[in-house]
Amino acid sequence: MSESTSENSPGLQKTRVGVVTSDGMEKTIVVEVMRRVPHPRFKKIVKRTSKFFAHDEKEEAKVGDRVLIEETKPRSKRKCWELKEVLSH
Repeated sequence: MSESTSENSPGLQKTRVGVVTSDGMEKTIVVEVMRRVPHPRFKKIVKRTSKFFAHDEKEEAKVGDRVLIEETKPRSKRKCWELKEVLSH
């Protein structure tokens, strides 16, 4: 039997770059991601922010760090992202 490559590859996970706003929990950080989108009616560029709970196994990210997070399988009720790397301190 030949195995399909689509079954073995995990696919493309979403990635986001944001700033750590909280690191008070054990192995969890809160990352705020800002994006710029046009207003639906007035077409002016406005800033929208989203908060993501991410898993930080080594607890290396601190508040204010710019980090790269990647989507993973859910680890808890609100945590389905994990820290890939700290971009800047």
